[in-house]
Amino acid sequence: MSNAFLRLVRNNGINVGQEKSYSLAATSEVAIGREPTSCQIVLDSNLYSTVSRRHASIKPSPTPDGKISYLLCDNNSANGTYLNGSRLQGCQELHPGDLIIFGTNGPEFIFECQLVTPPVTPGFASSTTSVSSAPNNSENASITQLFPALNIIRKADFRRRTYLWPGIITVIFVVMLFSLQSQVNPSTAVLSIFLIATYIALGAYFFVYQLCGKHKPWWVLVGSGVGCILILITPLFYLFTIIFRGILPGSIPNNPDIGFVELFIHMFFGAGLMEELIKALPIFAFMALGNMQTSPTRERIGVSEPLDGILLGSASAVGFTLLETLLQYGPENAARVSQQTGSEAAGILAGLLLVIPRILGTVFGHMAWSGWFGYFIGFSVLKPRQKWQILVIGYLSASLMHALWNSVASISILLLLVVGVLSYACLVGAIVQARALSPTRKENFATQFSSRN
Repeated sequence: MSNAFLRLVRNNGINVGQEKSYSLAATSEVAIGREPTSCQIVLDSNLYSTVSRRHASIKPSPTPDGKISYLLCDNNSANGTYLNGSRLQGCQELHPGDLIIFGTNGPEFIFECQLVTPPVTPGFASSTTSVSSAPNNSENASITQLFPALNIIRKADFRRRTYLWPGIITVIFVVMLFSLQSQVNPSTAVLSIFLIATYIALGAYFFVYQLCGKHKPWWVLVGSGVGCILILITPLFYLFTIIFRGILPGSIPNNPDIGFVELFIHMFFGAGLMEELIKALPIFAFMALGNMQTSPTRERIGVSEPLDGILLGSASAVGFTLLETLLQYGPENAARVSQQTGSEAAGILAGLLLVIPRILGTVFGHMAWSGWFGYFIGFSVLKPRQKWQILVIGYLSASLMHALWNSVASISILLLLVVGVLSYACLVGAIVQARALSPTRKENFATQFSSRN
């Protein structure tokens, strides 16, 4: 009996109440479609009009080490077969946790499997490689054993799971920084600070992305960060300042003797409510864009669960922090120190010393608050009847943490530490809860990693 199977998780875009599983044979092909006479997994033609009569097939395939893997093949279906959000062309090897959708808005399945040694049956054993003749036990070395880097070209799974791209990006940033050392002047120093800040911000976001464990197109995440930046540099930002810092009591006071309560009120309106709303706008924009699409594009680019909100909110926070730090706080600090010391070099150094902690602080600062609010935005999608209540709670609580961070610094560094730890704990708690609520939890690579340990 095979220990590979398809688990039905969504019907017509709705989560199934009691999941149904279909076993896959280890010795024969399994056809999937609407035709009951030729398909082993039959999909109701009344429910799935976009599914073809013989839509797709899953074929067992022996691996070089004497085990069985499974290939998903599209049988030239009219509406396509989608694997992890991408339309399948021909056949592709399946991995545990892969999401399969048969046709537009069709049924959604999760593939689950453990590689097993194939049973010795007539007609099948002759086509498999025994364990004793597997490459690891062979006297002859294989090409990939002699040249391991070929795995990068041959195996998409290798590129996905070995942190290849973070390593390549690190090399690119290092080479760019080294190239700036040949010309030491204020311009190259400022550019170096910009590169260092960008790299740290990307590293912080990658950390949150790994915690979330959900794949999201890179252009969507970049778009969320760029969208936040565009809001900040366009007249739309001044409209926010008029409302929150003009009409509402959110003007930032310059009085060093102001009391904590008064300072907190100003920060709650002028920093918390205003800035958290600005950072949330890209989330709502991608939610609206996704709602205009059909499945699976809707889930890939839009907001269909809390993890989507966290990922987009954190990306928006990266854009906000980079712009705020590199164009406001960094230059202001550098100019002040340069004026006080009469040294431009001292000013640049002061700017760098401010940039590094501010960018590192995005994980328990802007990313934490925006990710927290993003959780509630995604959660409101799962609970539409309580949508406004959920959104208000998320918005106010994120603004509260933001205002506390900006206010307690004038009282005690210890309190600032407490608020930072609290903010980070809220972000991590939201991520863990979002993974538990995720409709596609089984394909979450963070969940899979933690379950293996």
